[in-house]
Amino acid sequence: MTIEVHALEAFYASAGGEAAARLVRARLASLWPSLPGMTVLGIGHAAPYLGLWQAEARACLALTTAHVAHGHPPAAWPPNLPGAWPGAARPSATLVAEEEALPFADASIDRILLVHGLEAAENARRLLREAWRVLRDDGRLIIVVPNRLGLWAQLERTPFGHGQPYSSGQLTRLLGRHLFRVEARDAALFLPPYGLRLLRATAPAMERVGRAICPRIAGVAIVEAEKDLFSAMPAGAVAFRRRRVMMPAAA
Repeated sequence: MTIEVHALEAFYASAGGEAAARLVRARLASLWPSLPGMTVLGIGHAAPYLGLWQAEARACLALTTAHVAHGHPPAAWPPNLPGAWPGAARPSATLVAEEEALPFADASIDRILLVHGLEAAENARRLLREAWRVLRDDGRLIIVVPNRLGLWAQLERTPFGHGQPYSSGQLTRLLGRHLFRVEARDAALFLPPYGLRLLRATAPAMERVGRAICPRIAGVAIVEAEKDLFSAMPAGAVAFRRRRVMMPAAA
C-alpha cells in the first residue's frame, strides 16, 4: 500500500514526525554537510529534509511523483520563485511529475535525495534509470527507505510502514544493477515509532548506540551512491588494443 502526500504532510506536522525527521536529518547532514552552488533535487517527499542545504545550494527542488501526489495540487512552479522554506534566500520549487519522465535535462542535477520515493514507486527500476539520467557525471544520490528488518516497516501508523521495504544489502544490489556505485551506508530510527515522541531527549544517544551495536534493526536504511559512468560503457568501448602494423622500408 502506497501512502499519499497528504498523509505524509500530516505525519511530518506531528510531534512524532518532527522527531523522526530530526534524527534522519542528522544522518543526512553527516553525509552531505555542505553543498554550495549545487542543484539539489528531492524526489518523493523530501521537503522536510531539503532545508539542510537551502541556504547555500544554487537551487533546491522538491518533486513528488504523480503516483504519490494522487491528485494533491502541487505548489507553485517554476524554480525561480521564492523559496518554499521560511527565510530561504535561494531559488527553490516544488512540482509533481511522472517517475518515469523527470522534467529535467540529462546531466543537469548535482545531488538527488530520494525519500518516500523508491518504496512507493510503481517501477523502482525506471525511477533509478531516470535518476541516473538527470545526474551529472560526478553526481550522487542518497536513498532513505524503510528497513525490511526494522520495526518501522511493520507498522502502518507512519509513512515508513507503507510501500516496499529494503534491507541495506538489497538496496546496494539494486543500485549496482542500475549503474550506481555505493559510497556509504547509514541507518536511523532505532527507537520504536510509539516511543520516539516520549523519549526524544534520549533519542540521539540511543541512535548512536543502535548504529554501533545493531544497525540491521534500524527503522530506515540510508545509502549514498555515485553515478558510475564506467559501468555504463560497453565492453568494446574500453577494450582498445594496439596493433603493430608493418610498413615497407622506404626505397
